Amino acid sequence: MEFQRKETYDLADLRQIVEILRAPDGCPWDREQTHHSIRNNFIEETYEAVEAIDREDAPLLQEELGDVLFQVLFHSQLEAEAGRFTFDDVVDGIAKKMIERHPHVFGEEVASNTQEVLRNWDAIKQQTKHQKTQTEVLQSVSPALPALMRASKVQQKAQKAGFPEEPNGASAALSPEEAGRLLWQAVRAVRQAGLSAEQMLSEETDRYIARFAAWEAAQTPHGCGEKV
Repeated sequence: MEFQRKETYDLADLRQIVEILRAPDGCPWDREQTHHSIRNNFIEETYEAVEAIDREDAPLLQEELGDVLFQVLFHSQLEAEAGRFTFDDVVDGIAKKMIERHPHVFGEEVASNTQEVLRNWDAIKQQTKHQKTQTEVLQSVSPALPALMRASKVQQKAQKAGFPEEPNGASAALSPEEAGRLLWQAVRAVRQAGLSAEQMLSEETDRYIARFAAWEAAQTPHGCGEKV
């Protein structure tokens, strides 16, 4: 496959580069890769982009966003070779999703503030994903997220649904320093017990969702389908 060197390249050129790397006469390493073999690469590139954002380093962010884009194209190429979907399908899908999730911009809905936008977003997301219960909403939070991020997101969604706060003995008015120290001490205690803080928090989040499911089921009587 011929490739023309240029002064500057565009998205079409990058797509061709990925195809060349994966071609029979391309790069041996790239040809050996699968979704799973480069899974952690995707995570690392994403975190490096986040680091650039935190540092407010525009040149670094430009570079890291390119690395993330390359990952997207590479995974899409693997699927194209398998005949399941292409990068164009990825673009089409996200474009349709953004149009659908913003009816106040692309439709007739009205959203005068951020709260209304988020409320509409959640309602549309729940409808399009055919989530009939709030338990399904909680279960949809990806288990692949870092455990702390997942726990926080699940808790936020549960509280938004009206789930009572569970007592934990901690002050609701923690300072940032106190909060950090509390988390640090919890990690240390778990580590000293010979356990994985990441795994333990992930498993506790699963149990939290189970408790939420029992609570939600108790709120909805069987039969007529209406709350009393």
